[in-house]
Amino acid sequence: MTSTPAQNGLAAYVAVTAAYWAFMLTDGALRMLVLLHFHTLGFSPVQLAYLFVLYEIAGMVTNLSAGWIAARFGLTTTLYAGLSLQVVALVALTQLDPTWQIATSVAFVMAVQGLSGVAKDLAKMASKSAVKLLAPREGDGLFRWVAVLTGSKNAVKGLGFLLGAALLALAGFTWATLGMAIILGLILIAVLIAMPAGLPTGRKGAKFSEVFSKSANINWLSAARVFLFGARDVWFVVGIPVYFYAVLSDGTEEGNRAAFFMIGTFMAIWIICYGAVQAAAPRILRAPSRSEADLIAAARRWATMLAVVPAVLTAAVLMSDEPALWLTVTLVAGLLLFGALFAVNSSLHSYLILAFSKDERVTMDVGFYYMANAGGRLLGTVLSGLTYQLGGVAACLGTATVMIALSALIAGRLTAPTPESTPA
Repeated sequence: MTSTPAQNGLAAYVAVTAAYWAFMLTDGALRMLVLLHFHTLGFSPVQLAYLFVLYEIAGMVTNLSAGWIAARFGLTTTLYAGLSLQVVALVALTQLDPTWQIATSVAFVMAVQGLSGVAKDLAKMASKSAVKLLAPREGDGLFRWVAVLTGSKNAVKGLGFLLGAALLALAGFTWATLGMAIILGLILIAVLIAMPAGLPTGRKGAKFSEVFSKSANINWLSAARVFLFGARDVWFVVGIPVYFYAVLSDGTEEGNRAAFFMIGTFMAIWIICYGAVQAAAPRILRAPSRSEADLIAAARRWATMLAVVPAVLTAAVLMSDEPALWLTVTLVAGLLLFGALFAVNSSLHSYLILAFSKDERVTMDVGFYYMANAGGRLLGTVLSGLTYQLGGVAACLGTATVMIALSALIAGRLTAPTPESTPA
């Protein structure tokens, strides 16, 4: 029996999603492994942030060029390249020598994390662009498909946080990274075999200059994305994990192990809940019954609601002279609420970038947009270590409040496309 175009499209979507899941599981685990392993070696918050700086810089550069790479060489080639580079990065980390000087260790891990950043953004750009081309055009089909891909990816990444903390406690850093490299390599082989035909194979005439968007909406949305993701990572990357470690660990090996599991569990629950809300965003926003203009206007309102949460948490931290049970409970509850509101904002942005893009340049626009996303993560990563070292978790959360307020102001510049400018 011959497959229909719809069946081929669904099969390709499932294969792309499965490959993206596998990648993000290792990405989440690797971040937690690196963060907790080097924190126990005595790295300061700023040094911990440095470990991820090249990862985010590589993401900016990669996203800017990944759109052109995918347009020139095809989406599947770009996806396979991302998976392959992640395997290489994981294997490279097994060569880390605990006898190295701190400066040498930081430089090595930064370089490997940079390679992992390239890998992640090649895989992400290919996966998100594929949704634009594969999703049904009727109703809210595009929003639903991108929400499922993004939400499920983040749920899997959350499991990766828990997996990384568990592997570090049970198997150690080297065996954990080697095991993940082997598993991801096997998944890459399976995807190579199972991926159906149908995704664009590239066009030789694609020019690199095309990656810069001339659309005002795409440029404003990208700017709003910078501050939205910067606001998350300013507390997420270093501040909260280090704060929880200080509260939960007594400094013994057994205390460290227990703290690893609890921190990993919280980060996993946060990401999994975040992903679940992302997947449900079309229903939360009642997307099937709303116009694109309504959804564009919603971007500012949801960002404004989000800004309230870190503002309240900042006040709570400033009211406490030292870590206390009530404060820790308040932070956990508040950050879970932050995650839910952030998920709706993120999912709405992910839909809008595809809605604003035209089919013939979707990889370019998505690559440019995710370059802005990586820029926000870089900004948040650097500020996470710096603000925590200068003012603790209150400084992290206060900075997040300001950044979300800026994102809301910028989102207010988005306008509904005219019929002539609506993507085909």
